[in-house]
Amino acid sequence: MADDEDDDQIYDVVVNHEEQYSIWWSGREIPAGWRKEGKTGTKAECLDHINTVWTDMRPLSLRKHMEELAKNPPPPAPPMPEDTEPPLVERLSRGQHTVQFWSRPERTTSALKERVERGYVHIRFPNTRGGTELGIRLDTAACDLSRADFDRGAGEIILVGNLTLDDVPVRCMARLDLGTLEGEGNLQPL
Repeated sequence: MADDEDDDQIYDVVVNHEEQYSIWWSGREIPAGWRKEGKTGTKAECLDHINTVWTDMRPLSLRKHMEELAKNPPPPAPPMPEDTEPPLVERLSRGQHTVQFWSRPERTTSALKERVERGYVHIRFPNTRGGTELGIRLDTAACDLSRADFDRGAGEIILVGNLTLDDVPVRCMARLDLGTLEGEGNLQPL
């Protein structure tokens, strides 16, 4: 099309099924999906007419959808279920829980003895979501190794130590059977 100033063509205002407007050269075949709206004139006259009648630029299908939503809004989304499970420290402070000595690359009685001698062990609570593994600085005065035979992998030990879990200082107590490297334990908030 030529510039507006030099354009002396006559145009038709056309509209499609979505009630979107445009102009088309008068006398030419109208493209598929469009129909004459009724206004014919210069480019400026047709564009002025479109500015007057096309006040809502949203396509017809969108306007209908939004009107339907206004009449029949969807039900509100159900509330997210509240996390009714108490915090981990609280859960592990209630009663006794299965615990395991945990180490890498090997989980053996000799590895446990070495960690105890260093004063730092990893205890795992396998029945928590994902299995909670805790690094514990042992309180050697509170631990009981009197019933342990590390060389034969027999007897039991009681390990006691402190750590911080979820910003809460806690004391961990674990009784482990040296044959299975498993036992019972719990946490006590300090």
